[in-house]
Amino acid sequence: MVQYNFKKITVVPTGKDFIDIILSRTQRQTPTVVHKGYAISRIRQFYMRKVKYTQQNFHDKLSTIIEEFPRLDDIHPFYGDLLHVLYNKDHYKLALGQINTARNLIGKIAKDYVKLLKYGDSLYRCKSLKVAALGRMCTVIKRVGPSLAYLEQIRQHMARLPSIDPNTRTILICGYPNVGKSSFINKITRADVDVQPYAFTTKSLFVGHTDYKYLRYQVIDTPGILDRPFEDRNIIEMCSITALAHLRASVLFFLDISGSCGYSVAQQAALFHSIKSLFMNKPLIIVCNKTDLQALEGISEDDMKLVMEMKAEAMKTLIGQGGEPTNDEGVLLTMSTLTEEGVIAVKNAACERLLDQRVELKMKSKKLNDCLNRFHVAMPKPRDQKERPPCIPEAVLEAKAKKAEQAAEKQKKLERDLENENGGAGVYSASLRKHYILANDEWKEDIMPEILDGHNVYDFVDPDILQRLEELEREEGMHQEHEADDFEMDGAELTPEEQEALAEIRKKKRLIVQQHRIKKSTAESRPTVPRKFDKDKQFTSERMGRQLSTLGLDPTLAINRARSKSRGRKRERSIDKGNQNGTDDMDVDGDQPNKKLRLRSRSLSRSRSRSKSRPPYEVVPGEGLKDSAQKKKAIKLAEKSHNKRNKDARKGEADRVIPTLRPKHLFSGKRSTGKTDRR
Repeated sequence: MVQYNFKKITVVPTGKDFIDIILSRTQRQTPTVVHKGYAISRIRQFYMRKVKYTQQNFHDKLSTIIEEFPRLDDIHPFYGDLLHVLYNKDHYKLALGQINTARNLIGKIAKDYVKLLKYGDSLYRCKSLKVAALGRMCTVIKRVGPSLAYLEQIRQHMARLPSIDPNTRTILICGYPNVGKSSFINKITRADVDVQPYAFTTKSLFVGHTDYKYLRYQVIDTPGILDRPFEDRNIIEMCSITALAHLRASVLFFLDISGSCGYSVAQQAALFHSIKSLFMNKPLIIVCNKTDLQALEGISEDDMKLVMEMKAEAMKTLIGQGGEPTNDEGVLLTMSTLTEEGVIAVKNAACERLLDQRVELKMKSKKLNDCLNRFHVAMPKPRDQKERPPCIPEAVLEAKAKKAEQAAEKQKKLERDLENENGGAGVYSASLRKHYILANDEWKEDIMPEILDGHNVYDFVDPDILQRLEELEREEGMHQEHEADDFEMDGAELTPEEQEALAEIRKKKRLIVQQHRIKKSTAESRPTVPRKFDKDKQFTSERMGRQLSTLGLDPTLAINRARSKSRGRKRERSIDKGNQNGTDDMDVDGDQPNKKLRLRSRSLSRSRSRSKSRPPYEVVPGEGLKDSAQKKKAIKLAEKSHNKRNKDARKGEADRVIPTLRPKHLFSGKRSTGKTDRR
C-alpha cells in the first residue's frame, strides 16, 4: 500500500538564506589560515578545497530539494491531477527544472575554477579565483530565488493536504453545495468538518475514517459542484472532479429534496447527468437528504420522475458490477442528518456495495486462480443414508453442568448486577443497612424512630452512659493529680501563716510568669523602649540600680554604660575594653580621654576588627567539609558549574546560534590592512 506523506519534505530556504547557510558552513568546516610563505602547491590546495567543498554543499542541498518533491509522472494519477489543479504542473516542473539547471551550472563553475586554480602562481591570484568562483555560484542561486520561494509555498500547501490513500476502501460524498455532505461525514466518522448554512463552506477535500465488519474505510468529503461547463469550474470544484475521476470508491450522490440548499431537484438532476460519466464502474447510491423537512413521497410528480431517472442510472452501475437488474435495494436511500434517521443504513449500504465489488474484482483476477491451484479442500462424502449426529458422553455433559453451577455459586453478586435487575440507575437505591452486624438479621431493615414519647431516642440508646461518664471523669481527675507540679502543695495541711505565705508566693509566681511572657514577646533584637512610650517610668536607671543593689552588686558601671548608650552619638569602642582584650595597658584619668588617645583607640579597634575577619577558605563547623583544601576545591567546582549556564543565557530565540561571540578562527592570526570580511 503506497502512502504519500508530503509533510516530510525538507524546508526550502530563500535565496539569501541559502547562500548564508552554504558559505557559513564552508567557513566553519574548512581551514581559514594561509600565509605567503607556504609552498604554492599548498596554497593551491587550500583554495581548491574551499571551492570544491562549497560546490558539494550546493549540490547536496539542491539534490535534496529535487528528490524530495514528488514527480508528477511517477505518483498516483489522483495526486498528479490534484497537484496540477492546485499549482499548475507546468509551473511546478519549470521551477524544479530551474533548480536542476542551477545545480549543473554550479558544478561546471567549480570544475572550471578548480582547473584554473591548478595554475595559480601566487596567493593573491588563487584567492581572487576562489572569490570569483564563490561569487558566481551565489549569483546562480540568486537568479533561482523566485523558484525557491515558489517551491516553499507549494511545500507548505502540500503539507496541509489530507493523507488520502488512493488504493484503500473509500467512500466518496459528492453533490451540490449545502446539501448535507459535511454533516454526514461528521456523523459517521470522528472528523470535525465545519458546517454552516451557506454554500461552499467546504473548500478542500476532508478525510475521515469509519469501521464496517472490522475493516477500515476512508470517507472523503468533497466541495460542492455546480452545474456548468468544465472550463468554467474553479479550483474548489476541480478538487471534487479529480477525486471522482481517479479514486476507486463507492459514490454517494446527495440530493436535497426539500430545496433548502437553494437549488431545485431539477438543477441537481442536471448536475447528476452532466457528471455521470465519472461514476462508471463505481458503486453509486442516490441519497435523498433532509427528509425531516420534506418526505420523499411528498414531492411533486415532476421531481419524483427526475429522481426515478437518477435511480435508473444508478441501477446501471449495479448491473455493471454483475448484480441483478431487478434488485433495486440499496440504490435509492433516504435519511436526515439532523434526526440521524437512516444515517447508519446509508453507511452500511455504501460499505457493503464497495466490499462486494472489490471481492468480485479479486475473484476475476489471475492472481486468485494461481492461488486456488495450490489449495485442495476435502469434503467428506456420505457412505449411506443414515444420519450421524455428534455424540457427547453423558458423563462429560454432567461434569460441564456441575462446573457451571460451581462457577455460578462462587461468583458474587455486585451492586451493579442488583441495580440492573431492579430497574437500573435512578430506580434502584443501594441499601447501606445490609452490612449491619446485629443479633437478628431481620432487624436490619427496621425503621428506627428519632423521637419517641417526646424524647430523643439516641439519648436512651446506651443504658450505661451515665456510669461510663462518671468513670471517665474520675480517671481524668487522677491523671491531672499525677501531672501536677512538685512546687504545688495542698493548703489544707498548712497553718494560717503558711497559707498566707503560700498565697503570696503563688501571686508572685504568676506576676513573674506574666512579665516573662511580655519580655518574650519582644525579641532581644528589638531596640530599647523610647522615652515617649515609657510613660509609667518603669524602665529607669535608678530602678535598675536598686534591683542590682538588692542583689549585692555595684550598679555604677551598668548605670554609666546605660547612660552612654542613651546618647545620640556614634558608638565607639572604650579604651578600657580594648585594654582588657589588647596588649597595651594605659591609665586614663577621668571618663573623657584626650584626642590622641581617642585616635589611637580607633586605630587599635580597626586593626583588631581586621584581624578578626575570617579567611574565605576557612572551614566553619557544620559546613560538612573536612579541611580548607576541600572547601577551596568545592568553591572552584561551584564557580566552574556556572560557566555553561552563563553561556546559555546569551543565546537568542533564533535557530542559528553562534555560542562564541568571537570565534578564534575569525579573530586570530595576522591581518593585513584593508577589507577584513570573513567571506
